[in-house]
Amino acid sequence: MNPLFIKWIATCLMTGALSSCHFLTMPPAPEPASSLVQRNTVAKYTPERPPEVQVWMLADKLHTGMVFPYDWLLESGFNPPQNFPDCKYVTLSWGDRNAYVNKRWLKPSEVFYAIFMPSPAVMECIPIHGNVAEVSPHQQIFMKSIPRERGPYVASFLNHCSVTDSSGKPSIAGPSSWGNGVLIDSPQSYYFPRICNVWTGHALEACGAEINPVMSIHRDLIIKEIEQNGFTQVWDGSGLKQ
Repeated sequence: MNPLFIKWIATCLMTGALSSCHFLTMPPAPEPASSLVQRNTVAKYTPERPPEVQVWMLADKLHTGMVFPYDWLLESGFNPPQNFPDCKYVTLSWGDRNAYVNKRWLKPSEVFYAIFMPSPAVMECIPIHGNVAEVSPHQQIFMKSIPRERGPYVASFLNHCSVTDSSGKPSIAGPSSWGNGVLIDSPQSYYFPRICNVWTGHALEACGAEINPVMSIHRDLIIKEIEQNGFTQVWDGSGLKQ
C-alpha cells in the first residue's frame, strides 16, 4: 500500500474522523451568480465559442495542477490578478506558500510544519501562450472536453481560493515558480491531508467530475479517478523530441 495512503489512514484514526474526514476537504465555494450560469447555458454557440471546452490535468511525481482556456475563465466570472497578461491558457495549482515562494526544497523542519501544521497557502497562476505539452513536456497530461456551462463553477472555485486586496483583485504573494506568472494568497490553510492534489480534486469537481476526496490524496489515486471520469492521457511526460 502506498505510504502516503497509510499516513492518511493513521491521521483519520487519530482524529476519530475516518467516517467523514471533513478536515480533508476545503470549505465549499459559493454558487456562481445566476446571471453567469444563465449566460453560459443558453448562449448561442459559434465556432469561436463551441458548446464544449478542453481542460487538462498536469501531474509530475507528486504534484498536480489544472490548465484552462483563459478566455473561458474570464467569460465565466474569473477574477484575474492585476496586469495578468492576455494568454491562450492558464495553468493553476495550489500548495504551501513557503515552498512556492522560496523555490527550493524545504528543510526537514519546514516539511514537518508544512505537512502537519496548518500553514499559509497560495494558488499559482501562470499564463500559457502555446501548446500545453510544449510548456510542460516533463509532466503527464490528461485532457477532457467538458460542457462550456461548467465555466461559472470553475471560476467560482478559483475565486474562492483567492484573497482579494483593497482594489478587489487577487492579492499577489510574489512571482510564480516558473513561467512569468504570479502567486496568489489563498484563504485556505495547507496541511496533510489537505494538499495540492485535494485542491486539484475540487477543481475537477467544479468541471463536473465525481471525485472521492479520499482518492485525491496521491497523484496515482487521482489519476485513476480522472480516468474513470473520461479523462485520457495525451502526453506521457517523457519530454519533447529533439
